[in-house]
Amino acid sequence: MDLIDKIIDLAFEEDIATGDITTDSLIPETVSATATMTAKSDGVISGVSVVERVFRRFQRDMVFNVFFPDGSRVKKGDLIMTIEGSYPALLKGERTALNFFQRMSGIATETAKYVEALQGFDTELLDTRKTAPGMRMTDKMAVHDGGGTNHRMGLYDMVMIKDNHIRMAGGISKAVEEVRAHIPSGMKIEVETETLEQVREALATGCDVIMLDNMTTPMMAEAVKIIGGRAKTEASGNMTIPRLREVASTGVDYISVGALTHSVTALDISMKIAENN
Repeated sequence: MDLIDKIIDLAFEEDIATGDITTDSLIPETVSATATMTAKSDGVISGVSVVERVFRRFQRDMVFNVFFPDGSRVKKGDLIMTIEGSYPALLKGERTALNFFQRMSGIATETAKYVEALQGFDTELLDTRKTAPGMRMTDKMAVHDGGGTNHRMGLYDMVMIKDNHIRMAGGISKAVEEVRAHIPSGMKIEVETETLEQVREALATGCDVIMLDNMTTPMMAEAVKIIGGRAKTEASGNMTIPRLREVASTGVDYISVGALTHSVTALDISMKIAENN
């Protein structure tokens, strides 16, 4: 069972638990129906595959007709998909499916705005670990659908040496040396820096990525010159859409934005169910 199945299991546990007492009391399983999912505002779609997984837990042979797959742009009023199945199954999966679909599409929509602002530059937009607990996989899927690039999934798949690590290790050089003695060959190492002196020290370690954290734009530009392509560069800290192009003009390889996933505005999507004649 993968992480998405586990997330869906938890969603069912908190929403359905021992059963949907209202639906089970009123509507026989034999009643068939068709649900329509419609965009109520403009945006970018993400989560179609998760929606399908949710509903197929109740009825394996549900029929999905998807008109806007993940990554598609929709306008208000666009019919995203139809779902044919038993009326009770559609009702039981409705809220869980919409919770995933609206959140993921909201993330994809916001990500697309940042990506659009970066057009004309080689700088890539990165997400962060600032995701809803338990929903990192789906949050990051949504960033990808919006045109962004996924950074590390967690603490286990890439080294990120930050200020507290540096302080405890006694400096950047010591921190990198100690980490290298404990990680598999080929695992990437990123070092967070706040000053040009730290940038020079990080560069001397041969690390893969140097984060330029909360630096002014002129300082970032100078840091990029110092690094000279010998390591990848990531700009981080207070990266708003109005500031993106200014930061990208410094030549940084990546800009990371926590707001993509920590301040989500759900995309308004409606689901209507009608009994089949």
